[in-house]
Amino acid sequence: MRIPRLSLVLVALAVLGNVHRADAFDVDAAFPRGGYVLSLEGGYGEQFDAWNTTITGFDFFNAGVRFGFLPWGAVGSGPLKGAFEIGLEPIYQRFFEPEKEKAFFAGLGAVARYHFLPLGRFVPYVELGGAPGYTDLNSREQQTNVVFLLFGGVGASFFVSERTALYAGYRLQHVSNANTSSPNMGINSHTGVIGVSIFFR
Repeated sequence: MRIPRLSLVLVALAVLGNVHRADAFDVDAAFPRGGYVLSLEGGYGEQFDAWNTTITGFDFFNAGVRFGFLPWGAVGSGPLKGAFEIGLEPIYQRFFEPEKEKAFFAGLGAVARYHFLPLGRFVPYVELGGAPGYTDLNSREQQTNVVFLLFGGVGASFFVSERTALYAGYRLQHVSNANTSSPNMGINSHTGVIGVSIFFR
């Protein structure tokens, strides 16, 4: 399992976690009911062996643009106070290692993210996403053109202004054809992501 490059994401989260709450920042106003979020993000991932089998050993990068909506704004109280975001995200992923297995994935995903708001400018989150799409993968794991990219993850945002936040996080990613064809070993990956979000009220 090759994780060293993801340590950059963990360092970024640790730094953000040491930022003290800023009294002048109104986190509720940043997540208004009916508000919108535009996010640009990129990531890097490495395949790992989840089932003790022989894997190709893919490395990849990806990029996406998420159009998010805040249906309820800030809700709840205490440590679970938060804001729910739902969105659509075109995703492009490029498998670049090993050299002979170069391939791409392109799809349109649905993403759900829950932002935890008790810490002011520092906003941890959890997320789930899924995207059907097209690929030219032809490996021992997958040989169909239509596959599904699924991920779940955790991370944190930090507001650098009233409407702009930088974020970094970890995702566990899975690519498969949902047993519509054989082989369907699935491609499981550890992925780091960084991005910027702009909030519209």
